[in-house]
Amino acid sequence: MSEAVRTLIVAEDPLARAGLAALLAQTAGVVVAGQVGEEEATAAAHALVGVEAVLWDLGWTPDGHLSALIQFIEAHATPVVALLADPALAGAVRAAGVRGLLRRTARAEQLAAALQAVVYALVVFDESLLAGPPTATTLPTVEPVEPLTGRELEVLRLLAEGLSNKEIAHALGVSDHTAKFHVNAILAKLGAQSRTEAVVKAMRAGLILL
Repeated sequence: MSEAVRTLIVAEDPLARAGLAALLAQTAGVVVAGQVGEEEATAAAHALVGVEAVLWDLGWTPDGHLSALIQFIEAHATPVVALLADPALAGAVRAAGVRGLLRRTARAEQLAAALQAVVYALVVFDESLLAGPPTATTLPTVEPVEPLTGRELEVLRLLAEGLSNKEIAHALGVSDHTAKFHVNAILAKLGAQSRTEAVVKAMRAGLILL
C-alpha cells in the first residue's frame, strides 16, 4: 500500500460527496479515486484502478441505505468506512461488515486515519458508536516494545492529527530537534517504519482513539 490511500467516496447526496472530497483533500494520507452514488458503487469499484478503501456516507436517514451497503460488502473485499448520523443504527451498520464506523461529523484527520487503518486490516470504530453487540470481527492487538512516556503519548496524538514535526514542536513549545527525537522514539517503540504505520499500530494497541 502507498502512503496515500486511494479511496472511493459513496454517497447518494452529491453535495455530501463533494464535501467529503474537499475534506480528504486537506490530508496527505488519502487520494480520492472517485465519487459515486450507491447504485454506481459496484461498477465504480470494478472500473477504478487501485481502489484500496471505500468511504460510504449513509446520510441522515441511513436505514433506507443499508441494503445497498450490505450488497456491496458481500460482493467486494475492499474495506469500507461508513459514516453514520444516528447512533441507534450503529449495531446494524457494524453487523453489515464495515471495517470502520465514524460519525458524519468526523474531522478530516479522523477520516484519513480510519481509511489508512482499514487498509491494514484493522477495525476502527468511534467509541461513541460502540454501544450494543459487537460484530464477530475483533481488533488485533499489539504491544509497544517499550512503554511510551507521557510526552511521547502527547506527540503520538499530534501525529494522529496529521501534524508535521515543526507543527508538533510549536504545539508543545519544544525545538524541532526535540520533536523529531520524540517521533523517532515512538517509531522505534512501536516497530513502525513510517508515521502512518505508527498511528495505525497505536490505534491497534489502544494508545489512541478516533
